[in-house]
Amino acid sequence: MSLPSNPAPPTGLTPEAASCRHVRMNDTAALVRAQANPRKRNAEATRAAILEAAKAHFALLGYDVAVLRDIARDAGVDVALVKRYFGGKEALFLEALRTSFGPDGVRDWDRATFAHEIATALSDSPHADEARTHRFQFLLRAATSPTTAPLLNVIVHDRFLGPIREWLGGPDADARARVLAASYIGFLVERLIRGEALAGREREVFIERVTGIFAALVTESDAPA
Repeated sequence: MSLPSNPAPPTGLTPEAASCRHVRMNDTAALVRAQANPRKRNAEATRAAILEAAKAHFALLGYDVAVLRDIARDAGVDVALVKRYFGGKEALFLEALRTSFGPDGVRDWDRATFAHEIATALSDSPHADEARTHRFQFLLRAATSPTTAPLLNVIVHDRFLGPIREWLGGPDADARARVLAASYIGFLVERLIRGEALAGREREVFIERVTGIFAALVTESDAPA
């Protein structure tokens, strides 16, 4: 038996009342959906705040000294939420490290301008890009801790060396990627110690020589016979 296309309103309700009831039900459903979205956004914001606080603490203090309760305080949450979202200190550290070194930027490098752009950035003050400097301090702290160095090795290989190797291509890409990364890290240390931008003739010569170093690493060379 087929159902009527326009069912009659419930007993005791006029068509107008039934229509209003239907609208109210739809409004209630929409309200529930609207309330669910802020909860999702709030959860994402909370997770992001915890990660940012963790990055700052791990960069400043290192893994062994950083404390979850202090990270939670700076994120504005209870420490129980940190454990709920990340499970513990090691898992939080790994996620903070993983999100600090994304591979996407490597894919956007332009071979024609990369060497000169990186040399110019390295001649500037480390405070010109505080976010990048903090990421590098995070890396240094992780590299100098026996607890986190093995974890860092995995992250760097997957999210830094791997993408660089793919971007370089050609012969000996593995070795060239490692030399490029090591050179870049070394120059970052020098810039961090220097603490200010180079100027005048020194800046010009620095950019010229560093451009030559990175241009040679980017250029494909024939494998030795």
